Amino acid sequence: MPYVNVQITRGASREQKAQIVKDITDSLVRTLGKKPEHIHIVIQEIAEEDWGFSGLLTDDWKKQNPR
Repeated sequence: MPYVNVQITRGASREQKAQIVKDITDSLVRTLGKKPEHIHIVIQEIAEEDWGFSGLLTDDWKKQNPR
């Protein structure tokens, strides 16, 4: 029974999360031959102030590196 834990910063839409679950499930079915009904995927959303990246909290990094 595959269990996959995906951690992302907050902000993904429900549709995006559904696509992540579908893509991971499809990959495990295709690559490992697992049955979809045996695959469990948990998405955990982390606040950007609780995630560090490149020596900074992610929200501070984004302020310094706007898109």
